[in-house]
Order: sequence, then structure tokens, then C-alpha cells
Amino acid sequence: MEELKLHGFWASPPVARVVWTLKLKGIPYEFLEEQLPKKSPQLLQYNPVHKKIPVLVHAGKPICESMVIVEYIDEIWPQNSLLPADPFERAQARFWVKYIEDKGFAVFVLFRGTGEKREQGIKDSLEFLKVIEDQCLCDEKKFYGGDNINIVDIALGAILHWLDVIENVAEVKLFEDDKFPRLHSWITHFRNAPTISENLPDSGKLLDFFKHVREKALASS
Repeated sequence: MEELKLHGFWASPPVARVVWTLKLKGIPYEFLEEQLPKKSPQLLQYNPVHKKIPVLVHAGKPICESMVIVEYIDEIWPQNSLLPADPFERAQARFWVKYIEDKGFAVFVLFRGTGEKREQGIKDSLEFLKVIEDQCLCDEKKFYGGDNINIVDIALGAILHWLDVIENVAEVKLFEDDKFPRLHSWITHFRNAPTISENLPDSGKLLDFFKHVREKALASS
């Protein structure tokens, strides 16, 4: 098998997407931990445009952006496919991935800010959660695509698994059980899936890390 290396950081939600995808497909790889905020010469070489993680290097060729990487892996290693076979369903899945990419990271904005920025982050986050609850998920399905994790679940997991930590650090409650029953059912199934549960960052370490990030952000604002 050709050499496969993943440049990442243990606490990064986008990196987790790639890790989960590789693990779900049973693909061996080497994980190269970046010492952020410093960036290795290799990272800057492989991603000179955005200069950020994750970067997957396959046979010496770099692929950047988490969901681009996920689709690349799914095409190269088609076992346990993450995209539906039906063209319409595949288009719908890509629609929701795009929506999650565009709107979901509002939860990471609110914990860094205060005042109006924080309030806007709360508003945007609640709107995002409501749309996913009402329009994306359904009661009859364990995951977005049914009984198996697919590309939408991978995208969404990088937001929702971190939400508990963000709420704690930002001292705000967004994810109420009675308001988002489908999302609560979904995240329970997702976290309990063996491949996912074995590859989740430690919650205690995440909390300490994001508290430190928030303190630095507030100190510099």
C-alpha cells in the first residue's frame, strides 16, 4: 500500500473527520501531530494556501480541507462507502455537508467572543441546530443515511461532539434535550458507534484545551 500520512492535531474537529473516515474504512496511516500554533515546514509546504490542518499526504501528494479529504478517501477506498449510490441522494448528502460547513462552526465562534459577537454566535448556533433538527435528521433513522454512518454524519460529528465542551467553556446552554430530540438521539448513536467511540478525543483534555484557547482569545481582544 502506498504511504499515507495525516498531518493533524488531537483536539481539531476537522482532523477528527479524517481520522474517523480512515478508521471506518480500516485504512492504515501515520499520524503526524502538529505542535500548534507553530506549523511545521512540511505543513506549510503541503498546504501553502491556507496553511492549516488537516492535510492528508497520499504517495507524496497532499490533499487539504477535511471534507475534501473525506471524499477523496471514499473514492480511493470505496469499501464501506460514505456517499449514497443514488445520484439524487448523493446530491442531498453533499448539500447537507455544505450547509454544515457553512453554518456549523458558529459554535466555535461564540466561545471566543463577548458582547455582541457572543450573542450573534448563540443566535447563529441555535438556528443551525434547529435546521439540522427539523430538516436534516428524521425519527426513523439511526444516522443520516440509515443504519450506517455516512458522509453527513462525519461532517456533523465534528460539530456536535465538541458542543458540550464549548457550552461549558462559554457558559451557555444551547443543546436542550426537549428542543432537539432528534439531535440528542443522533449524537448518542454516533458516540456509541464502536469506531467513533474508540477515536474520540478525551473530554477532560478537550475542556482544558478550549479553556486555555478562550482565555488567550479574551486576553488579546
